[in-house]
Amino acid sequence: MPDRLSADPAPTPLEPSFREPDYARLRNDLGKAVAKVCPGWLADRRDDLVQAALIKVMELSRRREGMVELSSSYLYRVAHSALVDEIRARRRRHEVSLEESESEHAAIPAETPDPGATSAAAEVGRGIRDCLGNLVRDRRLAVTLYLQGHGVPDASRLLAWSAKRTENLVYRGLSDLRRCLTDKGLAP
Repeated sequence: MPDRLSADPAPTPLEPSFREPDYARLRNDLGKAVAKVCPGWLADRRDDLVQAALIKVMELSRRREGMVELSSSYLYRVAHSALVDEIRARRRRHEVSLEESESEHAAIPAETPDPGATSAAAEVGRGIRDCLGNLVRDRRLAVTLYLQGHGVPDASRLLAWSAKRTENLVYRGLSDLRRCLTDKGLAP
């Protein structure tokens, strides 16, 4: 009787450790497990969660050279782990669904802006643009990126400068910007 290991060669690193029928059954079982753990507010992400769980199982199978027991409790734990990863990623990205954002904005009546506030904001905007135009080019670039919401590490990567140089240019540029706005009578 031939040895099972010699009759069934081990998969190469590029070859999946699951055969096609096993893959379909595994995906189906993971779909059931995800359906059990997935809350309603993440229902639109169930297919993504199944895919993430499937990838976790396949990576583990590859690391253990196919010697993985795929019990229902194991698949449930993998589905739960994929769900927790998705929730954490959403919190980091601070995602809000379109339906939620529309319902929130529909409940709040639009306020008409105060003409004085609009005029003051426009004046401050013109002052900032004028003062930025007077800055040295490198400081202007660094401060502009900073004011657009890029942190110092992100700005240094975008400008291909060292982090320390970018940090110095941002803070010196902000100091120059404050001084210029104060000289124009605009309190920063």
